[in-house]
Amino acid sequence: MRDIPYSKYCFGIILFLFAAPFENARSLAEDWPEFRGPNGQGIYGAKELPLKWSKDEGVKWRTALPGNGWSSPIVVKGIVYLTAAVPVNSKASEKPDLDLMLMSIDVASGKLLKSVKVFTQSGAGSPGIHSKNSHASPTPLFDEERLYLHFGHQGTACTDLQGNILWSNKELGYPPVHGNGGSPVVVGKLLIFSRDGADVSEVTALDKMTGTVVWKRERDVEADKRFSFCTPLVIEAAGRKQLILPGSNVVQSLVPETGEEIWRLTYDGYSVIPRPIYADGLVFICTGYNRPSLLAIDPTGTGDVTTTHLKWKSDANVPHTPSLVASGGRVLMVSDKGIASGVESATGKEIWKERIGGNFSASPLLVGDRMYMLSEEGDATILQIGEKPKELAKNKLTERCLASPAIIGDDLLIRSADALYRITSGN
Repeated sequence: MRDIPYSKYCFGIILFLFAAPFENARSLAEDWPEFRGPNGQGIYGAKELPLKWSKDEGVKWRTALPGNGWSSPIVVKGIVYLTAAVPVNSKASEKPDLDLMLMSIDVASGKLLKSVKVFTQSGAGSPGIHSKNSHASPTPLFDEERLYLHFGHQGTACTDLQGNILWSNKELGYPPVHGNGGSPVVVGKLLIFSRDGADVSEVTALDKMTGTVVWKRERDVEADKRFSFCTPLVIEAAGRKQLILPGSNVVQSLVPETGEEIWRLTYDGYSVIPRPIYADGLVFICTGYNRPSLLAIDPTGTGDVTTTHLKWKSDANVPHTPSLVASGGRVLMVSDKGIASGVESATGKEIWKERIGGNFSASPLLVGDRMYMLSEEGDATILQIGEKPKELAKNKLTERCLASPAIIGDDLLIRSADALYRITSGN
C-alpha cells in the first residue's frame, strides 16, 4: 500500500467528516417535484420506507386540509405544496363558488404555512365532475424556483415558492367531461399539458415564463369520446427527446420544442388516465375505457407505427386509473379492482398475480424491491417483489384516498379526503 503523507491523511479525514453529514442531509432533503416523483415514474431508489402504520401509530403529523382536492403532494426545499378547491360559502348554494387554492405545509412540523387563492370558479356555471374527481386534481409542478399550477379547463398559473402569482392563463377553457385530471410537464422553456374534453382534443405548450401559447397540436384522430386525463412523459429514445402523451384512440410522440409529431399509434380507448412509463427500451401505456389494454411500444419509429412498432399487447388485469411501475425487466401494476400483477417487459408474459382487495386510483410506488399500493379505502398494501410476491404489511388509515403518495427522506406523505399525513418509522 502506498504511503500517504500524514497531513494529507488528516485533511482527507476532516473532509470526509465534513462531507458525510452534508451528503446525508442532502439525501434526506431530496425534492419530490412532480406527479410520481423525480423521474415521473414512481420509482425511488432503495430507501427504507415505513412498513407499518395506522391512523394512530407511525404518524409524525396529520394536518387537516380545507376544501376538496385530489392533487398529489410535492415537496420542495422542506415545504409540501398541494392544491384544493375551497367553497367560498357552502351554505349559499348547492353549487357554491370555489376558491382554487395553493397550500404550503412545513415538512418538519406539518404546520399549514400559507393558503393562496389562484383562481375563483363560479359555482352556478361550473360543469359537473365525476364522483372520483375534484376541481383540484392535477398535481403541482416545480421547476427552477417556480411552481406551476394547472386546473385543467379552469386555468393555469405560475407562482414563486412564496405563492406570489407570476402569471395566469384562463384563455384555454373548454367543455370538460368529468372535470380535470392530467398534470403538466416542463420541457426546456415550455410548460406542456393535454386538453382533451368534450369537443377539443389537443396538446398545448405555454411559455413557462409568461404563460402565452407557443404551440398546439391537434390529436387528429376519430374518437366518439374525446376526453382523457393523461400526464405526459418525456424520454430520450432513438437519439431524440420525445414527449409521449396518450389520449382517446391514439398515443403520440411529439418534438417537445415544436409539437411536431414523431410517431403515433392508434387503438380503441378513451378516458385514458395512467401516465406512460419507459423501461427496457419500450414505452408502456394503458388504453383506458371500456376495457383497458397494456401496450408495449418501440419508440424508434416515425409516422404511423400502429402495425410496425407495437411489440405486444395484454388485456389481463390492466388498470383504468393507477399508473404502472417497471424494474428488473418487469412491468408491475395494480388494477382498479385490486389485482396486482407483474409481467415480462419484453414479452408481456404474466409472471405473477395477487388479489390484494380493495379499489385503487392512486398510482403505486416502487422503492427497492417493495411495491407500495394505496387503496381508495385508505389501506396500503406493501409487497416484496420477487418470483412470487410476498405481502410484508397491510396498513389502514380508514380515510378515503385517491391521490398518489409522495416521499420525503425515509417517510411517506399520504393525502386523504380530509388531511395530509406524514408517515414515519422514526420518532
